[in-house]
Amino acid sequence: MKEFELKYGCNPNQKPAKIFMADGSELPIKILNGKPGYINFLDAFNSWQLVKELKEALGLPAVTSFKHVSPTSAAVGIPLPLKLKKACFVDDIENLDESPLACAYARARGTDRMCSFGDWVALSDVCDTATALLIKREVSDGVIAPGYEPEALEILKSKRNGNYNIVEIDPDYVPAEIEHKQVYGITFEQGRNNFKIDESLLTNLVTENKEIPDSAKRDLIISLITLKYTQSNSVCFAFDGQAIGVGAGQQSRVHCTRLAGSKADTWFMRQYDKVLNLPFKDDIKRPDRDNIIDGYINRNEEDVCADGIWQKYFKTQPEPLTDEEIKAYLSGISGVSLGSDAFFPFDDNIERAHKSGVSYIAEPGGSIRDDIVIDCCNKYGIAMAFTGMRLFHH
Repeated sequence: MKEFELKYGCNPNQKPAKIFMADGSELPIKILNGKPGYINFLDAFNSWQLVKELKEALGLPAVTSFKHVSPTSAAVGIPLPLKLKKACFVDDIENLDESPLACAYARARGTDRMCSFGDWVALSDVCDTATALLIKREVSDGVIAPGYEPEALEILKSKRNGNYNIVEIDPDYVPAEIEHKQVYGITFEQGRNNFKIDESLLTNLVTENKEIPDSAKRDLIISLITLKYTQSNSVCFAFDGQAIGVGAGQQSRVHCTRLAGSKADTWFMRQYDKVLNLPFKDDIKRPDRDNIIDGYINRNEEDVCADGIWQKYFKTQPEPLTDEEIKAYLSGISGVSLGSDAFFPFDDNIERAHKSGVSYIAEPGGSIRDDIVIDCCNKYGIAMAFTGMRLFHH
């Protein structure tokens, strides 16, 4: 297949639309089911690069959940603790731990479930049956992988009344070194961002604390590779083999940090006993539970515990979370890793990161205020590495 005609571009008025190889060669993909759109393919090709790089860097199966050309999370195939299984709604899956790819999917899809609603999924490895069954029960637009087991493919084909988008990509495909992009009829040309992210980036430790354990190195690599495919400015919190908070596309770096930090806080709070034991009515579906849990933790638009409201969702009236218990629970969190796609210009980012349990940081360095940022890290005993490489993505 040398080209594929799309229904429209980013919006219905943007026609005609298609994908093709500029040199006239065959596309490196097969569309096994459905008819992906313009934004689907943007998500597919960006997300595939992310999981391919994670697998190469860490040697573990990797999965990412994408929405609007940025990852909501990315994770590698490590078994989930029981509380995390419950928070991700996968505690009912028998033998989940036997499939590293399914574990990676459960983590990536379960991190920020509200943002992952209607996502695009990328799998680093051939999709197995366990992973397909997990994908089947979530609201999702499509999936890209280097292959599919026959049973897994049939399971996925049954989604969305048989219209689920399934793309197979050639894992050996290597894009050209030079890439082009058009904006307002003007062509931009640049070399592809082939910068390799691995442990060597974490050797220039500029803080008094120069100890980064292997688990934190893994998490920093996850955060940096995730940032490489996140719309800038961006900051990523990572913990226990997965990105737990992505702050994308903010003009101010501290707003990225606040956004990512608040998502990380919510991820931790979802594993709090009081949240895990919310007395939901049996007919409340997973997407609705996600919204209700977020409202319970963050007390957003609707007070889900109030009289006249709780009856819609719960069998009995739940006891509200208090500011004191949220603060107490989160204050016990530590060991979180944080990556930034560009340098921190002010120490307010470190102050905010510390509130969400950050103990390890990787950022490029190079700010005229680096000394202030380093001093703030030293105040909290945070170990910080300067990578020397910016990771903007637009």
